[in-house]
Amino acid sequence: MSGMLTSYLSLAAVLFSIGLYGALSKRNAIIVLLSIELMLGAVSLNLIAFSKYGAMPSVTGQIFSLFNITVAAAEAAVGVAILIAYYRNKGSSDVTEMNELSSDAE
Repeated sequence: MSGMLTSYLSLAAVLFSIGLYGALSKRNAIIVLLSIELMLGAVSLNLIAFSKYGAMPSVTGQIFSLFNITVAAAEAAVGVAILIAYYRNKGSSDVTEMNELSSDAE
């Protein structure tokens, strides 16, 4: 059993590391959002793996994983809406240029 848990945790660690690299190093806001989604997916994988192969298996991890997926969907919807509004105002999706809250000050 612990071999399967190790495999799941290793995969989740690789996915989280790729997502963290993308979130910290990329300049395109869409790529940053996708990287955050990848990190949330890795967290869900950890929750499900511990739910199935943990010391006391139960459905608690699966329930938390459903909440995590719900939060990820809401984050994606709000994030894309904000990016669309920003792109319409500024004409760019570069995260290094996103340092103002209003579109009036230029």
